[in-house]
Amino acid sequence: MPPYAFFQKQFMPLAEAKIGILTHALHYGTACFEGIRGNWNAEQGQLYLFRMKEHYERMRQGCRLLKIDLPYSIEELCSITTELVEKSGYREDVYIRPLAYKSSQAVGVRLHDLEDDFFIIVTTLPAYLDTDNGVRCCTSSWRRVDDTMIPPRGKITGIYVNSALAKTEANELGFDEAILLNQDGHVSEGSGENIFIVSGNTLVTPPSSDNILLGITRDTVIQLARNELGIETVERSIDRSELYLADEAFFTGTAAHVSPILEIDHRPIGNGKVGKVTKKLQQLYFDVIRGKNPKYFHWCTPVYTKVVEKKLS
Repeated sequence: MPPYAFFQKQFMPLAEAKIGILTHALHYGTACFEGIRGNWNAEQGQLYLFRMKEHYERMRQGCRLLKIDLPYSIEELCSITTELVEKSGYREDVYIRPLAYKSSQAVGVRLHDLEDDFFIIVTTLPAYLDTDNGVRCCTSSWRRVDDTMIPPRGKITGIYVNSALAKTEANELGFDEAILLNQDGHVSEGSGENIFIVSGNTLVTPPSSDNILLGITRDTVIQLARNELGIETVERSIDRSELYLADEAFFTGTAAHVSPILEIDHRPIGNGKVGKVTKKLQQLYFDVIRGKNPKYFHWCTPVYTKVVEKKLS
């Protein structure tokens, strides 16, 4: 069964969904997107889409920033996405990419007087970072783009050049991931992840004012830490040197899940191994996204209706 796309208001094989080379978004980064995970539960024979509603609510905010008209309600977007994934028939973890963009075949820098369009694709995505063994990071020489340059509250395609520069620099220096500082020198985030440190019995993570994307996995971890482990999260600015002195550190993100950080700038974090708090949060998170924790099942949307009907009968 070939993967499908939702493109120009219809479902079609992914291979047939194409845009023209004059598309405005291709030239100027005038698009916003989301990344939604579908997590396969082999025991149940079910694929669960995680916090899809929250992803589309954030996407709608990105569209407002870019003056993009998204002609679907949140409920319609969720319904279209679920149908698309079911049509594609995957029996493994998937990654869903909705993208709203300036579709006019036009040259010229602006946001107004342009046509808008929207598509969704489904694909597989291997582990973005090593969630089992942890990652080695460096502080990037590239600074995080400020809100007055490109607003980080939306997943705007153009801003990801900033992330790409930092990620490639880190990889070429032999590290797994980069950590970007903002213009004030405070810790902002990874190239595609939010960052947490564990200090004593508290989680600390940068606030929105330090130019982070307000991550949905970030919010999930904050809730799980408070509800299940009794650990509160403090949102405040973090100095670079605090990273080196943390008991533990980890990234969160839809692609990265919960990824332990073992080393930053050649300095081991804690004992240089996956920390106890990180490990507990990882296990909680993976159970939740695969529909194994009834308490948080409201965050999961099952894809395959026949499996659900069989289970209920």
